[in-house]
Amino acid sequence: MPVPASVLTPPFNTIRLSHCVLNVADLTASKAFYVDTLGLQISGETASHVYLRAMEERGHHCLVLQKSDAPGTVDVLGFKVFSEDDLDRADAHFRAIGRPTQWVDRAHQGRTLLTSDNLGVPIEFYHQMDRLPTIHQDYKLYRGVKPLRIDHFNCFSTDVDASVAFYNDIGFRVTEYTEDEDTGRLWAAWMQRKGGVHDMAFTNGTGPRLHHIAFWVPTPLNIIDLLDLMSTTGYLDNIERGPGRHGISNAFFLYILDPDGHRTEIYCSDYQTLDPDHEPIRWDLKDPQRQTLWGAPAPKSWFEYGTSFTGVETAQATLNATPIIAP
Repeated sequence: MPVPASVLTPPFNTIRLSHCVLNVADLTASKAFYVDTLGLQISGETASHVYLRAMEERGHHCLVLQKSDAPGTVDVLGFKVFSEDDLDRADAHFRAIGRPTQWVDRAHQGRTLLTSDNLGVPIEFYHQMDRLPTIHQDYKLYRGVKPLRIDHFNCFSTDVDASVAFYNDIGFRVTEYTEDEDTGRLWAAWMQRKGGVHDMAFTNGTGPRLHHIAFWVPTPLNIIDLLDLMSTTGYLDNIERGPGRHGISNAFFLYILDPDGHRTEIYCSDYQTLDPDHEPIRWDLKDPQRQTLWGAPAPKSWFEYGTSFTGVETAQATLNATPIIAP
């Protein structure tokens, strides 16, 4: 098995993924997509930023739309840690392995540590975020796909084995993985902190780039409702892949693109991985049920298209292996 043994006592305690900052060209167009169509809630707004949260979230934001001269890029991926002391331990850990660190000011967040992973993905860690009143039973607010919470990030990695090693060292645990049988290397991997299938995943490809962010919804029927809505409100061309059920994660899914080309997955029905001795599930790259349990392959765009991180150069993947691609 090519995945490393889990680190059950990591140098600091990451609870879960938290938020993402997307650069957009037009805040009005982006709000129409994420608020009016998907159904996220506005928790704060300025001339240059819109802060959004999903229905079950008490933190101020899980998604930040940032007006930018470089739309279609990603500023940072955010994670929440257990305590203030974990921030200091994280700082010490990243300094010890040669990663740059700095303390940054973020609206609605407490002390925040900015660094980057081994491939250059900008990541930040915080403990405190402004807390907002609960709204999950305020049913008049529900609309669109009825998003409950942010679920995961997926990134293109030039070296999935190296990405897994980096995040494994800080306590992320592999739940499922795709192995290229010819080389014995990882082509993709799913890693978690919150007890689901993943908080962070990696797909072999030109990188580092963001493949997608994902939001958890109540049922597959919510996804059908969103498809009906998008197909009749001018977003037909923004539907990229699905609906379907993944082999990996067992989740029901839909992939869509926002007005700036950022990919979002709508996601539900995966499973728990809370046990520390949970054994990762292996998939072969050529297994037709790996991508979709029902056997339908993904389109070429799903393997090639992603959004860049601000100021981070990309490179070709070191593993040359081809999955099954839709004709």
